[in-house]
Amino acid sequence: MDDRAGADAFAADIAARTDAYFTRTRAVVARFGDKRVTYAVFLRRPVICAPRLMTDWLAAVAAARSSPIAVELLHPEGAWVGAGEPIAYLSGSLLALSELETILLQKLGPACVAAHHAYQMCLALPAVAFLAMEARHCAGAEMQEMMAYAAATGSAAAQREGARGFVGNANDGTAHWFGTPRGLGTMPHSLIGYAGSTLRAAEMYRETFPDEPMTVLVDYFGREITDSLEVCARFPALAAAGGLSFRLDTHGGRFVEGLDPAASYAVLERHVPGAIRRYRSETELRYLVGTGVSAAAIWRLREALDAAGYGAVRIVASSGFGVDKCRVMADAQAPIDVVGTGSFIPDSWHETYATADIVAYDGEPMVKLGREFLLRRQP
Repeated sequence: MDDRAGADAFAADIAARTDAYFTRTRAVVARFGDKRVTYAVFLRRPVICAPRLMTDWLAAVAAARSSPIAVELLHPEGAWVGAGEPIAYLSGSLLALSELETILLQKLGPACVAAHHAYQMCLALPAVAFLAMEARHCAGAEMQEMMAYAAATGSAAAQREGARGFVGNANDGTAHWFGTPRGLGTMPHSLIGYAGSTLRAAEMYRETFPDEPMTVLVDYFGREITDSLEVCARFPALAAAGGLSFRLDTHGGRFVEGLDPAASYAVLERHVPGAIRRYRSETELRYLVGTGVSAAAIWRLREALDAAGYGAVRIVASSGFGVDKCRVMADAQAPIDVVGTGSFIPDSWHETYATADIVAYDGEPMVKLGREFLLRRQP
């Protein structure tokens, strides 16, 4: 495809995916004369600035059309941005910019909100490593790329404040955002079912990948404690060397092996009695002593491993580790080494809507009534 054909295909894609009133605006401006305009782009909630997907796309559009677009970022990537604060000013021909608004906003808003969630999660558990496992929850490759970029951006912001943050993700396609050559991870539940037992799955994995650390899922048969200790006994050298981890991914329909409400309370009373006294909602209480991967469940696995002499074995926790659950786990001092999560993906999608308004026409400040806060501040 030659450059002209490529530019035409680019233009056709933009025209097909933008809102019709923007393409009609472009037609009106073409008829009555162009103006140089400046757009302010913002979100209505606090976010972490994650503009790269938007700015890279704008640069590609500008190059394809030979029509420059000036991008003035008011906050560097990874910076905190308050609600309603302009993230960027975009300046150029109205003829060129008018039909870009729909797509550029798609590339900015969700990334900024997801980055903020990742940032908050990492700061809530600063000593814990995070693994991005969002791909299976994404609506296609474009969203997968966006969410991985967002997690990496939020993580980098938290790392600048001392958190360990995200150390990688679960697939090769987006590993580059985390500075790794490939995705991380060992086994899904399907391998446990295939092997017929947790121990046999671990043996098969170890035979196939003899030189790698191993993380074993232990909730398939509801024997989280028993199966963990059995695998440790089978691989004592690996356990002692810190190369063995167990992943708790127990679903919310049952308690981890050996726990019930009373036993869960007792576990926390042994380790962090203050955590129960500080809970503020039913959701927080469920994270502490409820079904699934609760703080009590994590503490129970840790004390069982330690009591058997496997103090070097690590615990990976997954299942719904969003911002709120991470904060509860921090308050309960849950002994987590790694969190696997895709829960930085925004739950409330309406929060991700970015907005753009023109704030100047041919250098004259002008914006719709009520949006004066977007105008450039005079020195």
